[in-house]
Amino acid sequence: MFSPEEIKKDFPILSRKIGDNKLVYLDNAATSQKPMQVIDTISDFYKHHNANVHRGIHTLSEEATDMFEETRKIVGEFIGAASPDEIIFTSGTTESINLVAFGWGMSNLARDDKVLVLESEHHSDLVPWQIVCERVGAELVSLHVNNEGELDLEEIRKNLTDRVKLIALSHASNVLGTIFPIKEICKLTKEKGILVCVDGAQAVPHFPVNVQSLGCDFYSFSGHKMLGPTGIGVLWARRELQEKMTPFKYGGGMINEVTMESSTWTSGPQKFEAGTPNIEGVIGLAAAIQYLKKLGMENVQKHDRELSKYAVEELAKVDGLTILGPKDPKKRTGLVSFVIKGMHPHDIATILNTAGVAVRSGHHCAMPLHKKLEISASTRASYYIYNTKEDIDELVKGLERAHARLL
Repeated sequence: MFSPEEIKKDFPILSRKIGDNKLVYLDNAATSQKPMQVIDTISDFYKHHNANVHRGIHTLSEEATDMFEETRKIVGEFIGAASPDEIIFTSGTTESINLVAFGWGMSNLARDDKVLVLESEHHSDLVPWQIVCERVGAELVSLHVNNEGELDLEEIRKNLTDRVKLIALSHASNVLGTIFPIKEICKLTKEKGILVCVDGAQAVPHFPVNVQSLGCDFYSFSGHKMLGPTGIGVLWARRELQEKMTPFKYGGGMINEVTMESSTWTSGPQKFEAGTPNIEGVIGLAAAIQYLKKLGMENVQKHDRELSKYAVEELAKVDGLTILGPKDPKKRTGLVSFVIKGMHPHDIATILNTAGVAVRSGHHCAMPLHKKLEISASTRASYYIYNTKEDIDELVKGLERAHARLL
């Protein structure tokens, strides 16, 4: 049985207080908290198995390598990859997208080609494409979302010209909460041979993802948003596309042969994993995935929807509050962003913090979206497996206090 109250017991930090108030952690879209199962796994690695991977024939190195490569299999199975060799370890979603932009884009985009990017994208899925398009002479075209924060497939169709080579968009928005129709988009693009690069940072932690079923070509996500450590991320890339990519980093571990005059690269994911990797991060990610698999991602998604429904209903009762994104909980993932007339988001977050409620305020690395919405910033409450309706109640109470103090 999925019980947020029982789950919360696995997370030591959730028992602490902020001042005289219990911590109500609603900043999970920025990073999730870590259960003891993940913390203990990382500690056990350092206590009993610590060594570099792929470099030694002694026992510790072989153990570390086995744990590292086993995680590649675990990640591949978790997202439905055809092979573990399609899993590339990175430092996070940002590096994963940069790897696609510079590793694939610089080698495969040419002058007058087009890259389509959703206007609601996180800067990490916008800026790399801006830079690459500028360098190769390609054109960056923005796709628009409607007033409900949704993407109309007609917006895609009218932009699919022969010049378009790739579409970059998030599976779920980190501001609007919108879950975008990736599978339907991929059906449209496959007819024209257009690649789809998906930012799954806000999706993989919250609902089942199968990259083969989606039909996309690249898929990125971060460990720290799904109970894992910081500094570890994943790029899933179709094996045939890896062959068309150049390495993003160079050094030990990714070479086949080196002379003083030239070098050649190894094949497979190691081609993109130069240097000593974040070994404990990879192993911690495996523990996080095992934790989520035990809960069941369908249960995680169901819990998300229940909290989204409750949060939208309760927040709508706050005077002057406007919710960003779709109101239907089936169309959004585990967050709600909002603005309150006459109140700055930073002031709201500050007052909420005095009550122990942790939220995020600002433009959330999505300045073009906020400009489109004609707001400078917003407040974001994001929830996860250990959050409850009572946490939403504390958020609303805190907003009422802010209302009384600021207006």
